[in-house]
Amino acid sequence: MTDRYAVVGNPIAHSKSPLIHAEFARQTGQDMAYIALLAPLEDFAGTVKKFQAEGGKGLNVTVPFKLEAFGLLGPGDTLSERAHFAQAVNTIKFEEGGRLYADNTDGVGFVRDVTQNLRHSITDKRVLLMGAGGAARGVVLPILMEKPSQLVIANRTMSKAIELAGTTKKYGHVLASDYEQLAGRQFDIVINATSSSLSDALPPLPQSVFAPGALAYDMMYGKGLTPFLLFAQANGAEHLADGLGMLVEQAAE
Repeated sequence: MTDRYAVVGNPIAHSKSPLIHAEFARQTGQDMAYIALLAPLEDFAGTVKKFQAEGGKGLNVTVPFKLEAFGLLGPGDTLSERAHFAQAVNTIKFEEGGRLYADNTDGVGFVRDVTQNLRHSITDKRVLLMGAGGAARGVVLPILMEKPSQLVIANRTMSKAIELAGTTKKYGHVLASDYEQLAGRQFDIVINATSSSLSDALPPLPQSVFAPGALAYDMMYGKGLTPFLLFAQANGAEHLADGLGMLVEQAAE
């Protein structure tokens, strides 16, 4: 029997996960099929349960369901430490007895892409993380483990940035900010973890936010230069990257 896996999200047609996992399976000699699965916004849980009932072995979870996936776990299910910290899930394994094992590989994927593929150190750097949803939550702890000089979380809804920053107290100092408060500040690494690029929108960043030699990193991929990356390019960012490398690295994990 061919093992069945999928990536679930909405939208999902753009996902390169099926291509990546098919290539991993080919290289490692695994008999598996991996598809893109569109879940209705109002029935993520039902989509997961149906795929599990049909014999699926596991799922990757993408926008906008990573926080909702965290809420699927119940008594008897297992949550990895990094998923517990993030309170967001991007990987679900179906185990015996219908139990779930949930993990979050986004953070390690992001750090590997930045430090190994892009050869850009995070240590002692000023880092700005935009967003406070599932994508942002997955990378906060791994970024802190690299010991940046500062990590600032900016979000349109300030209370969400404050809440996320408050979960990190025992791991490192994180500041919460709205976009207006960023005026006059500069960062060495600026990360777009919002979903703005899906709708060709741009977070309201000050033009002066990019320090000399800055890396601008958009977690979205497959859209060429997003509005955020175009803005960064026009305003002094020296290095630009989308999330394709992160996608490959979190898939490998």
